[in-house]
Amino acid sequence: MQNMRLRFPGGKAKAFTMSYDDGVQQDVRLIEIMRKNGVKGTFNIGAGLFAEEGTVYPEGQVHRRMTLSECLKAYEGDDIEVAIHGYTHPFLESLPTPVAVTEIINDRKGLEDAFHTIIRGMAYPFGTYSDDVVDILRLCGIAYSRTVEAHLNFSMPKDWLRLGATCHHNHPMLMELSEKFVNGKVERDPWLFYLWGHAYEFEGANNWHVIEEFLSHIGNREDVWYATNIEIYDYVKASEQLVSSADGSMLYNPSSIDVWMEIDKKLVHIPAGQTVRL
Repeated sequence: MQNMRLRFPGGKAKAFTMSYDDGVQQDVRLIEIMRKNGVKGTFNIGAGLFAEEGTVYPEGQVHRRMTLSECLKAYEGDDIEVAIHGYTHPFLESLPTPVAVTEIINDRKGLEDAFHTIIRGMAYPFGTYSDDVVDILRLCGIAYSRTVEAHLNFSMPKDWLRLGATCHHNHPMLMELSEKFVNGKVERDPWLFYLWGHAYEFEGANNWHVIEEFLSHIGNREDVWYATNIEIYDYVKASEQLVSSADGSMLYNPSSIDVWMEIDKKLVHIPAGQTVRL
């Protein structure tokens, strides 16, 4: 064995995911567009900020949080991941440690009780954080947390609790990056296009066509794995658990997730719980 590279399910070399914040009414339209184009994504919400049932917003108000019942309906389905965004959307780095811990734990508990699933993902409120906040997230059982930093490439995450994105949907290079992602050839490590934003921004700027055109271009492609944030995290972690024999002739997959690798330019499937001879 001279070279081993991660590949996504089915041997694909490209993956795409999205992350949108605040649990707003415009998420419903965004999810419709996503599903039309075969795209999955993650929505980050605060369990302490649901609108009261029956809320009627003033005419012209753009930022409109959904009620709990609206969120339960909007985010139903295994193509959508719900993640935390701070119980009250605070500047976490400005809070005393016990208060910051409470913000994370209460958000996890609130969303887990509501959606009947384990919540392990997050996006930083306001995109701000500190090393202490990162430590708090790790101790609170958070697997990854997205920042607002754009790296304008398709590199795989190296620090999941300081997770940057490829870009925001309003970045001037959005379609240029999309074109490169779709038509480019992966030579070595796999590519991940990670998009983030807020759905209410489309209404505020009257530019829903931006996300419609982008997802129409990048979606429904056979060579791309469309996944939620946590699906990508779990897959990568499963690949990191592979155990090799001393001479590299065998690989054992102790995880519950099938893994694909490209080994010396040959695609290899290592099923969950099995050992494969190369």
